[in-house]
Amino acid sequence: MTPKAAGQGTALRADAARNRARVLRVAREQLAAGDDSLQLNTIARLAGVGVGTVYRHFPNRHALLEALSAERFQQLVTEAQNAAADEDVLAGLHRLLRFTLGRALDDAGFAAVLESAGDAGAQTSEMKIELDRALEELLDRARAAGAVRHGLAADDIRRLLCGVQHAVRSGDGDPKYAELYLDVLLQGLRPSR
Repeated sequence: MTPKAAGQGTALRADAARNRARVLRVAREQLAAGDDSLQLNTIARLAGVGVGTVYRHFPNRHALLEALSAERFQQLVTEAQNAAADEDVLAGLHRLLRFTLGRALDDAGFAAVLESAGDAGAQTSEMKIELDRALEELLDRARAAGAVRHGLAADDIRRLLCGVQHAVRSGDGDPKYAELYLDVLLQGLRPSR
């Protein structure tokens, strides 16, 4: 299967697909080395391609982050769908929130894509729609069971999780804070009595 360009519906030529793969590999290497700046000019140089080639595939840093996060985002969508189908709706919700927070804390680029109000590529927009659909189903079931308060939407849950992720990162990143803050969020989702 030939890869498609970010946000485009046309298949890439073989050489363009190789260049795109090389750029993504170099960007992953940069991230693994601790450089999260993802400067497109630097990545082009390290990948041995022209700057125009990089910008054709990834018009900005956010588009590159989306491409790098696509696999993780698809895992999140699958996890949300599994949580929505869980017989124990509250356990499914808790598992999904922990999974999402863990991924966001492990990968700042993924967190940036998750919290972004605008998407560079159609694939990311489609995955966010799938995520929100599964999360809405989960929230509807949780409300019907009296487990979460009314008035919360999928977008609210994403924003709240991003807030927890920022709170953990703003400290020393100790995992105990992730659990503590997530527990506070979970308590806050419950209906008021």
